[in-house]
Amino acid sequence: MARSTHSACTSVLVGKQATLDGSTLIARTEDNAHACNPKRFVVIPEQQHRKDIFTSANNGFIWELDGSGLRYTATPEVNTGEGLYEEAGINAAGVAMSATESTYTNEYVLAHDPLVKDGLAEDALVTVVLPFISTAREGIERIAQIVAAKGSAEGNSILLADANEVWYLELATGHHWVAQRIPDDAYAVCANRLSIQEVDFASDDFMASEGIRAFVEKHHLNPRPDTFDFRRIFGTYSQQDTHYNAPRVWYGQRLFTPGVVQEPEDLNLPFIRRADRLLGVDDVAGLLSSHFEGTPFDPLGSEGDERTRTRYRSIALSRTQEGHVLQIRPNRAPEHAGIHWVSLATTAFSPFVPFFANADQSHPAWESVAERPDPESAYWLLRTLGMLAENRYELVARTANDYLKASWQKAHEFVAATDRTCAGMTGAKLTATLTKLNSAFMDRMLTDLRSVLQDIVIASAEDSRLSFDMDANL
Repeated sequence: MARSTHSACTSVLVGKQATLDGSTLIARTEDNAHACNPKRFVVIPEQQHRKDIFTSANNGFIWELDGSGLRYTATPEVNTGEGLYEEAGINAAGVAMSATESTYTNEYVLAHDPLVKDGLAEDALVTVVLPFISTAREGIERIAQIVAAKGSAEGNSILLADANEVWYLELATGHHWVAQRIPDDAYAVCANRLSIQEVDFASDDFMASEGIRAFVEKHHLNPRPDTFDFRRIFGTYSQQDTHYNAPRVWYGQRLFTPGVVQEPEDLNLPFIRRADRLLGVDDVAGLLSSHFEGTPFDPLGSEGDERTRTRYRSIALSRTQEGHVLQIRPNRAPEHAGIHWVSLATTAFSPFVPFFANADQSHPAWESVAERPDPESAYWLLRTLGMLAENRYELVARTANDYLKASWQKAHEFVAATDRTCAGMTGAKLTATLTKLNSAFMDRMLTDLRSVLQDIVIASAEDSRLSFDMDANL
């Protein structure tokens, strides 16, 4: 059976005309059923495949890998016994991919095209697709080829981007799917529901599985035959959607388009939205780090009451294992366009560290294979930070927020300085320089992380309830 612990994520996609600098942005949290499921951040080297057989440790899915596999960044599991789950990365051609956000299809549709037990699943998607594509559209086409041949084991939504286009693909059943290009001037926030709405089969901005319209017509699945609303036909409208999924979309649209008043339990929130301002990496990462701040629904907040603060599922969770913003910058060669912003452990308290994707390796602390808490592991240090900050939130919130703000400033300074240093560089020299600069910056982040942990431990010790005020003369 396919593992079901990777069951909840939040996705954000932003077109190039909707961003501050013309970048395309795709981003997601990776959530798990367990609080501690350690992740690594690594670079997978270029490989030459000669009809190599990939076999999933998760569900036995098999696919032949042939030809040149590009180098790419990834965040695999530390324990790969049940699958790689590489999740997200940017390849050497400047293509970004994030897979997957788990999504759910209604039982009426699945009755006619059930999921395939040993079909393509989340654990394998990045591994068998990202190294072999040079555009986002090619990513859609490769996934379509695999699903047509082997089927899909899960309902999954997949994000793809290059310097020009951003795509969102929803695998709904064993063999049927729809993909939509996000308009250049728009964004989308998605949260474990099928999101794509009306499909224009004549438009180049949509792609779909072969025979999907005939499938729907044959089985009388469309409640509104005058249009083809993918969400309405294939999706769910459940109590779980009301409390678990829709509020996250509502909050994202509330942050980016505050001029539109909506309700958090509205199951008909639009898929495509235009923001009230141009969006940056900080905005997208901020959403992935959020927990309904400024509303009565914040589980760490003081507004509302116990009932409202536990009413909805937050975006950042204790069981978030990593978050990423994949940025493909404009007017640059692919070798200098991609930045993989990575946040290990709980995004509410972990900084997003910029990593120039054209590098040969990341950093030993981020590559750590420690399965249990380890002071040399970035994942475990950040997991410790999140635990301490959440447990003593009122006491240390300001310290944690100051640390995150300082990290953002240093991150942007690093990106700007690296661009200046690498101006005019190409080829092996550029790769070697970016590798060195990435690692040095991660050293700085590690030093800052250990320092803030020390501050929080000291502050928490001083505030212990096992204290007693004595006369100063005693």
